[in-house]
Amino acid sequence: MPMADGKRSVAETFSRLREQGKTAFIPFITAGDPDLATTAKALKILDSCGSDVIELGVPYSDPLADGPVIQAAAYRALKKGTTLHSVLSMLKEVIPELSCPIVLFTYCNPILKLGVQNFMDNIKQAGVHGLVVPDLPLEETTLLRSEATLHNIELVLLTTPTTPTERMKEITKASEGFVYLVSAVGVTGARSNVNLRVEHLLQEIKQVCRL
Repeated sequence: MPMADGKRSVAETFSRLREQGKTAFIPFITAGDPDLATTAKALKILDSCGSDVIELGVPYSDPLADGPVIQAAAYRALKKGTTLHSVLSMLKEVIPELSCPIVLFTYCNPILKLGVQNFMDNIKQAGVHGLVVPDLPLEETTLLRSEATLHNIELVLLTTPTTPTERMKEITKASEGFVYLVSAVGVTGARSNVNLRVEHLLQEIKQVCRL
């Protein structure tokens, strides 16, 4: 799925890395922590340091999938008055200066509050390439996937250690850009022996989906 702005799409980025035998470097930061001016600088630095994709979290008051570190970052950003509108305004200025695609990480409520079509219009105008919505189950993605396709936005879906095999197949077929493989049950944060579990999960999803 080529991007109108001339940048590689998320899927194209992964295809290129696969051909080169490389692993993607995808850093995550929370927008607005400590402020949006710093976020803009951080995005440029991460891009110049060789990021393949950058995942940018929109601060949310009840980040269900996030552990204490990201929760604290979201709290600081919200306390500074960061909003979805201000994040997208910042991105509209910064994304033209970046070489890698931006994937926005947000929750359902901000999307529904704005309206799915309006939300997609806004993130497309800001230059966003991909979208992750962790609290949206596969069965509820139909409208969002349709609007994402119309706006040339790659909707990345998640699978977890407890996802049944058949459901995992459906998720990987519907996901665009890449499949977001959650490495552990629970919220984000430090885990022991995560590398062993991730390797096992990767082998499972590759076998199931024949990637």
